Amino acid sequence: MAYPDDLLVDGERVVLHKHPHWKMLVLPVLVFLVTVGVAAYLAALVRNQSWASIAWIALAAVGVLIVLWFTALPFVRWRTTHFVVTTHRVLVREGVLSRQGIDIPMSRINSVQFRHTLVERLLRCGTLVIESASDEPLEFDDVPDVERVHATLYHEVVDDE
Repeated sequence: MAYPDDLLVDGERVVLHKHPHWKMLVLPVLVFLVTVGVAAYLAALVRNQSWASIAWIALAAVGVLIVLWFTALPFVRWRTTHFVVTTHRVLVREGVLSRQGIDIPMSRINSVQFRHTLVERLLRCGTLVIESASDEPLEFDDVPDVERVHATLYHEVVDDE
């Protein structure tokens, strides 16, 4: 059973299921590449020293910690963040160890907007703004193909009326 099929009620089906845009992973990948490069360079510098094996262990330990913290954790965070539009509601789930989420029934959505910068337009992502019966509009950043998501969500809201 694919996520979020286990969260659906009878008669509800998934219309759209997205993770945040891949641009969130650019910096973590760069950190990984720089960490590996710097660690390899430093390991080569100390290879002829009598204490090289200790330095290599220290470099490996520091490198692994940096990669785990700045690359693996953001990837897992990206992978466990879901933006889902169903026939009845909008679901957002995020978090790794502690999870949080929000469900917005289609009947409570008043308006749907999107915005994106020039760079986001080139990358085909942006911010989706959902105004519901709550006090503040909800903003979802880094939504991939935000214009299509906007149109799909608007279509579902209109069909729900």
